[in-house]
Amino acid sequence: MNKIYFQILLSLFLISCSNTKKSTVQTSNKTYDVQLDSLELFDKSSNRKIPVAMYHPKSDTKIKNQQVIIFSHGYGENKGGDNKIYSYLTEHLASQGSFVISIQHELPTDDLLAMEGELKVTRRPNWERGTQNILYVLNEFKTIKPELDFKHLTLIGHSNGGDMTALFATKYPKLVYKIITMDNRRMPLPRVKHPKIYTLRSKNYAADEGVLPTEQEQKKYGMTVQFTPINHSDMDNDATTEERKILFTHIEKYLSE
Repeated sequence: MNKIYFQILLSLFLISCSNTKKSTVQTSNKTYDVQLDSLELFDKSSNRKIPVAMYHPKSDTKIKNQQVIIFSHGYGENKGGDNKIYSYLTEHLASQGSFVISIQHELPTDDLLAMEGELKVTRRPNWERGTQNILYVLNEFKTIKPELDFKHLTLIGHSNGGDMTALFATKYPKLVYKIITMDNRRMPLPRVKHPKIYTLRSKNYAADEGVLPTEQEQKKYGMTVQFTPINHSDMDNDATTEERKILFTHIEKYLSE
């Protein structure tokens, strides 16, 4: 009896050790070293230079069906450099395996963004130009990097860049798989099931009437409106470590859905 009892105890101990070992195994998402490249395109149809920054895993890394993200910055008063002041986000997304194209939408010679009148009307030319930039860059990269997965393109934009992103999805829904706007405030989000629509909202500014879908529209079209404890102007590199974690968490979730 003692021998049998010992064997039972030994079996239970081994099972317990096995379960403990399994529970301590942690699966970690693979991350990549990030490479930054710059390129200046020229759109003859608009007679316009379009500088872009590319954040991506280092060139010796091969990723099958690599996801493409086109990022559009917020308004910077034509001072330049705006496609790099969101590097905390673009670098992070690239480290997760995405090929991120950040467009510099503003040139020093451009007219300043309208600050008066009905802004969804007076700013529309700026968004139209941004939409044309996105379309041109997208078509160029389909030639430059044909191995990328353009069938599942995601557009991300903050503030004025989010308004451009919303307009692009409205005009060219078949070219986009998902959009994520970071506190766009003027251009109404398209009420559609495709592309998938996600928007992150700030704590200190409200969107204009009609920009955000109602709860009923969110359910009908599968749209996501997520409020955050982050100020509108702190969604660029000014975001704190904790704020960055919040944005990373939501954006990664949307990209994986």
